[in-house]
Amino acid sequence: MTTTMNKQWLLASRPAGKAEAANFRLVETPVPALADGQVLVRHHYLSLDPYMRGRMDDAKSYAQPQRLDAVMGGGTVGEVVASRNERFAVGDKVVGMGGWQQYAVIDADQRGVLNKVDATFIPLSAYLGVVGMPGVTAWYGLTQIIEPKAGETVVVSAASGAVGSVVGQLAKERGCRAVGIAGGAEKCRYVVEVLGFDDCIDYRQHADPKSLSAALKAACPSGIDGNFENVGGTILDAVLQRMNAFGRIALCGMISGYNGQPIPLAQPQLLLVSRLKLQGFIVSEHMELWPEALKELGTLVASGKLKFRESIADGIEAAPEAFLGLLSGKNFGKQLVKLV
Repeated sequence: MTTTMNKQWLLASRPAGKAEAANFRLVETPVPALADGQVLVRHHYLSLDPYMRGRMDDAKSYAQPQRLDAVMGGGTVGEVVASRNERFAVGDKVVGMGGWQQYAVIDADQRGVLNKVDATFIPLSAYLGVVGMPGVTAWYGLTQIIEPKAGETVVVSAASGAVGSVVGQLAKERGCRAVGIAGGAEKCRYVVEVLGFDDCIDYRQHADPKSLSAALKAACPSGIDGNFENVGGTILDAVLQRMNAFGRIALCGMISGYNGQPIPLAQPQLLLVSRLKLQGFIVSEHMELWPEALKELGTLVASGKLKFRESIADGIEAAPEAFLGLLSGKNFGKQLVKLV
């Protein structure tokens, strides 16, 4: 019997400032034999997400730092190719946190580490994006923190990305005006014409805070009631100037500070003056709401109402370069690596 070999990306070193390809190391190891209760999953897609950059640092954060010389963590979707667990059969399609590797041996008796998915009406890759963690992140921040009412204006940064694109579409479903902020004319056109946002501001055309604030004023004539924040920095500063009294801000990401530089707020007093609610959140801490979120997201995708776009890198070797591209905004939509 031939031994199956598994290619894996390990974290070789912690970044000093900007992450680079040299921080990762590719190794090849044989797949071990299964013990009772274990399954072997062959990954079809690997998810690349901004949160991974924070875990590369050995710093206090909401997630444990990524261990050095260990397989990079990450969401995966694939197929069971061998099983010694009665709950999973060969051929089952599954989603889990298999990491940056072609295969994973999973102790499938642990609740929640591996979940079966149905690829009949929803593409397998979507379970890592719009009907997965990014989609639930969008749903949670919008429905539980922003709590939009029909007629209100919701602004979302990184609007063409995996999370932001869903936020705006769900806001439209709830009768709101949705305004995106994205980088480049092509992304902004997509946000309006395909995703159905009411407007989208190209932050590259409005590099200084004054210009960005003027663009927001034009796009949000009635002010801003809800803000889904993925970027921080000058974008958050401009949004704060336009927030209505009692506005709500769901703080999801601060990608402008991912290389370790400080990102001061220009006018934090606006939080007080406008009596704003600003709440950070981590979606994995709210697992009790995932079924409700996934039901809505899955229904909208299967019926064609919820649009999504993917950037797909080909082959396990392409993972680090695709990840570094994601951090600099080179992706368009959800960033995945296709492994099969």
